[in-house]
Amino acid sequence: MAFSDFKGYEDWAVVSSARTDEVLKVIVANPTMIKAYKAGVPGNGQPFPEGSRIVKLQWQPKKSTEAPFVVDVPDVFTQAFVIEKDSKRFPNSGGWGYALFDYDAASDTFTADATGVSDCGHACHVKVKAKDHIFHRYQMR
Repeated sequence: MAFSDFKGYEDWAVVSSARTDEVLKVIVANPTMIKAYKAGVPGNGQPFPEGSRIVKLQWQPKKSTEAPFVVDVPDVFTQAFVIEKDSKRFPNSGGWGYALFDYDAASDTFTADATGVSDCGHACHVKVKAKDHIFHRYQMR
């Protein structure tokens, strides 16, 4: 997959957020996927439609020095983990393709991650096969 396939992700709607010990994440999805979420996918038993795309934007966290309470906020933007539903291209992984792109602030560019971390894609997401391989539900607002 090419990062350029996800052009416009900056304006996609937020699905959810997540926090690990090392990373703050904001999960956004394209209009095709948001429409499906709002129609009840995957809770209604239907799969996400072809062309659904999701991006997990990842930052290193830091403690806010401005908030009057303890809160972690994004610091250095590090990676974008992308997922695309295309059953013809990705028939062996539930129709989903996965890729991880590292961000370089100095050049303002994304490059495919060479560590193999993106291989976790299907291996990790198969745990939520019953939810069409997607961990995050659309959060109420």
